Amino acid sequence: MKKRALLSVSDKTGIVEFAKELVLLGYEIISTGGTAAALNKAGVHTIKVSDVTGFDEILDGRVKTLHPRIHAGLLARRDNIEHMECLKKLDIVPIDLVAINLYPFKKTIEGGADFDTAIENIDIGGPAMLRAAAKNSASVIVICDPSDYEKAIKSLQTSVCQSFRLELMQKVYAHTGGYDTMISAYLLRQLDKKEQFPFELCLNFEREMFLRYGENPHQEAAFYVEKGAVDTFSNFEQLQGKALSYLNINDAFAAVSVVREFDAPCVCIIKHASPCGVAIDKDIVAAYKKALDCDSVSAFGGIVAINKKVTKELAKELVKIFLEVVVAEDFDIEALKILSEKENLRLVKLPSIKNKEQQYYDYKRVEGGLLVQENDDKLVFDTNKIEVVTKKQPNKDEMSELEFAMKVVKHVKSNAIVVAKDNAAVGICGGQTSRVASTMAAIERAGDRAKGAVAASDAFFPFPDCVTMLIDAGIKAIVQPGGSVKDEESVAVCDERGVSMVMTGNRHFRH
Repeated sequence: MKKRALLSVSDKTGIVEFAKELVLLGYEIISTGGTAAALNKAGVHTIKVSDVTGFDEILDGRVKTLHPRIHAGLLARRDNIEHMECLKKLDIVPIDLVAINLYPFKKTIEGGADFDTAIENIDIGGPAMLRAAAKNSASVIVICDPSDYEKAIKSLQTSVCQSFRLELMQKVYAHTGGYDTMISAYLLRQLDKKEQFPFELCLNFEREMFLRYGENPHQEAAFYVEKGAVDTFSNFEQLQGKALSYLNINDAFAAVSVVREFDAPCVCIIKHASPCGVAIDKDIVAAYKKALDCDSVSAFGGIVAINKKVTKELAKELVKIFLEVVVAEDFDIEALKILSEKENLRLVKLPSIKNKEQQYYDYKRVEGGLLVQENDDKLVFDTNKIEVVTKKQPNKDEMSELEFAMKVVKHVKSNAIVVAKDNAAVGICGGQTSRVASTMAAIERAGDRAKGAVAASDAFFPFPDCVTMLIDAGIKAIVQPGGSVKDEESVAVCDERGVSMVMTGNRHFRH
């Protein structure tokens, strides 16, 4: 009896060549719809599924392979006498190989399809056949990835080993599990916000690349991309340089998150996931110079994000110091030529760099568990919601500077203090175990530039000591969330010294 293969794929990469090899190995081919049409056009004879089941497909194709003659052929164990006698009695031919990939649900939702279209692209028969064949992998070769076709043919030409069967089986359950998770995630986004934390959290990511290494060279690492995510940071393109490491991508995203806070031309320099320089300006070269001036020492070996195209003029400035990564909306041809002089410098193109951060979950792994939260995208700086708590009112320019400082401090590791002047950070410090230490360091880095500047704090001042230090350094306006039982003491110090203070009501811890 001829062996039988069932081929039904949405991704038709290599399917004709694969089918021809199977025919040479003595297989007859069962197929459906578009796959059958492609094979027949290429001269590969196929048997219609409806000829096997004796039942035409119905409900606009929703039901065609969900039939005992298909699933019994997949699930019957060849080493089980009762199973084989049952097939013989019912005149059911065993299916020895299955190659299936699923309806393109990912491509459908990425294309912006409406809800009804998305639902119609949920595959039912495909996952059922894959899972049935995988369960019976001792008897059935099951393939869900076109990259396995060549390896499968080579194995069939000799002998299919148990380890290969197990490899294919595992891949099927990962594939169908990921498919269901992608659908679940899509449906979750359609629910009311109160339902955003499901009882069972299913994650659906696929490996995009192996990384140079993890946080340290002795740690292996890989980058996974969320299925169904469109126009996100993960859609970057590396144009030049050494392979990316775990920290390169982590820091690049941190830098991109900062420049997305601003519509104006913006440059952010990141070191160890925290900003060491941020500035906006009408001219992108001027913005870069201002950002670099904040802390040029820390900028050495840093990551730079630019929410505009890198020009020839900016490229000339970028090559003056050692940088690890430059991520930008795009790069001029002249800029690429200049930057290519530093062949190890990683250049990353991100056309969606101006996109505001999409709502996503922030995950933190702990042993045996996972912490899940919304990303912090709720910067409150609406003049109708913030509160000026001092006698002195900040003028329009000062209010603009306070907003700039708050947008930056939101991205600095806690305890965070940012001193800003002329739409540029001039003193940044975070990651300290006390707000006093952060305040002292931010003031020290700002130096004389603190005079006439503004300051922002990511959380309330528990005591007025930090406020006093900032005012002594020359700060003229301060913004903070408020919420301390001693807020009145901080306000009193400002009133005594003629400094304005604004409270937003929103804390921005970043750990």
